[in-house]
Amino acid sequence: MWIAAAWFGIGLFDACDTVFVMRAEGMHHNWASLFITLLVAWLPWALATPVVFRLADRYPPAQWRRASTWIVHLAACAVVGLAYSGWVALWTAWLNPWASAKLDPFVLIWRERFSDGLLAHIILYSLILLAGHVLRAREQMALQQAEAARLSEQLSKAQLNALRRQIEPHFLFNTLNAIAGLVREGRSDAAVSMIAGLSDFLRRVVNDSDRQQVPLSEELEFTQKYLEIQKVRFAERLQCSVDVPAELLGAQVPSLILQPMVENAVKHGIARRVQGGAIRISAARNNGTLTLRVYNDGPSLPAGWNDTAGVGIANVRTRLQSLYKDAFALSLSNRAEGVEASVSVPFTIGSEAGGEAEK
Repeated sequence: MWIAAAWFGIGLFDACDTVFVMRAEGMHHNWASLFITLLVAWLPWALATPVVFRLADRYPPAQWRRASTWIVHLAACAVVGLAYSGWVALWTAWLNPWASAKLDPFVLIWRERFSDGLLAHIILYSLILLAGHVLRAREQMALQQAEAARLSEQLSKAQLNALRRQIEPHFLFNTLNAIAGLVREGRSDAAVSMIAGLSDFLRRVVNDSDRQQVPLSEELEFTQKYLEIQKVRFAERLQCSVDVPAELLGAQVPSLILQPMVENAVKHGIARRVQGGAIRISAARNNGTLTLRVYNDGPSLPAGWNDTAGVGIANVRTRLQSLYKDAFALSLSNRAEGVEASVSVPFTIGSEAGGEAEK
């Protein structure tokens, strides 16, 4: 359709331009016949364009050193030129658009049209080849972009799955050992509660494997399940608090973005202190950016900590790059009497809003 529209536009422009200019100059021709002849004259080129595109695919002009490429395209150009010249000669002999007193025979008109328009035929054929090359390049670029987007999505999903598989194995082992200890001590209710918490935690990991982003309320709920299990392990040594405004609970955040940050705080902060410590989770919005912070009052980061960053934090950074390119920020730094991890992402609201945050 677009080929037909393009050639119809060319024919319409050629017919209007020729007729109006000649009439303005005071010439006398069969204007209606001339307009029709010039309008339909481009039909052979319109019909030949898809064929030329196919020939260009099979014999790319870039392979100009091959004799077969030259032979095929020169032959095709000659055939299209002959068809165009014969078509125009046919209409000229039929309608006499130029109002000639004596028309030449059809064959003579055909030959003259072909010889006079030989250079124009070569230029037109070359332009069609060029248009085909541009369209193929655009199509290939679009395919490459689509493939790149698909691969990027697959990479992001693979990284998310990898993060799920990297949930601290020692956490699972310690949780199971803690459950066994509770059973030996006869604390059946606590053991059942811990098993239920671990079951909910693992079920969330499995069920949300295809979701790249979730509401902040769900992410907080998941993180709190993780912390509840850790509280059984650390007892009174682990204190937790969440400070998130209710209007931010519907914001979309990457799935499993908080858990590795909290895990990092527990493993490198709370677990290293005999008296334990506190973890504070907070969120704030600044214009179009949502910032999540996880603070622990454990030991400060050692010198050269950038070179020994944990797998979880490195995984988070890679996932954020896949999801947001450069539109994010991730930092881990010393604060007064503790360490704070923060992540900033574009603020977007999902279709579902969360409930009230714990204070």
